[in-house]
Amino acid sequence: MSTHFLKAQKKSIAVFLIFCALYIPFLTAQTDDIPKIVDPVTDMTNTLKRSEYYELRRQIIQFEDSTSNQIVILMIPSLAGNEIRDYGIRILEKNRIGQKGKDNGVLILVAKDDRKVSIEVGYGLEGVLTDAICDQIIRNEIRPRFREGDYFGGLSAAITAIMQVTKGEYTTEKKSNNNSDWIGVLFIVGVVLFATLASFRRRHYSISSHGYKRHDDWWWWGGGFGSGGGFGSFGGGGGGWSAGGGSFGGGGASGSW
Repeated sequence: MSTHFLKAQKKSIAVFLIFCALYIPFLTAQTDDIPKIVDPVTDMTNTLKRSEYYELRRQIIQFEDSTSNQIVILMIPSLAGNEIRDYGIRILEKNRIGQKGKDNGVLILVAKDDRKVSIEVGYGLEGVLTDAICDQIIRNEIRPRFREGDYFGGLSAAITAIMQVTKGEYTTEKKSNNNSDWIGVLFIVGVVLFATLASFRRRHYSISSHGYKRHDDWWWWGGGFGSGGGFGSFGGGGGGWSAGGGSFGGGGASGSW
């Protein structure tokens, strides 16, 4: 083994060790800046009044007791440059909101100074608390109140909406008819195209019967039609509350005000 090769190997090892020395503390810092959630309402911004904190907490615990669905509110000053959905996922990965096996947790994350909010939804609730409904709750329930400085009102309205959604009582926005119109147009175009191709194919067959070669499969792709083969002044009160080990898959929505 040459001296040059040994020097190159030592240099590579030295670079790797330097990289580890610099990067590992960074990863640790990334983990340490994720708050540990020990209460369903955690306000790290000193925004909520004590009475507001207790009211939100009462609503959430009452809902959890009756359904086992777990809602958590976390208010932080800033995202420190992080994207809110990514930061929300990191919070969920550390705290495991929701019941184990049911994955029925919901996180409402508010970054006050950044004027951003997100709703993160556990696997078990994604079927009812869809991305579109989360977006609607942010736009219709949270944003207007937050813009008026009514943080308690926005959070309370969001909680109420989430409860209603899980009970099938929340009125969702009707989808625009534009998509239906386009589907109708495409269907008509498809019928006309099919009829034209079928007519051309019949003419092609007629010509071939008079002595020209017939090519039956020129437009039958693959042999025919069919299917292809969601701590500051308040929070941390405890009272026996704890996250249960839920899992999340990225469902939810975010917005600003």
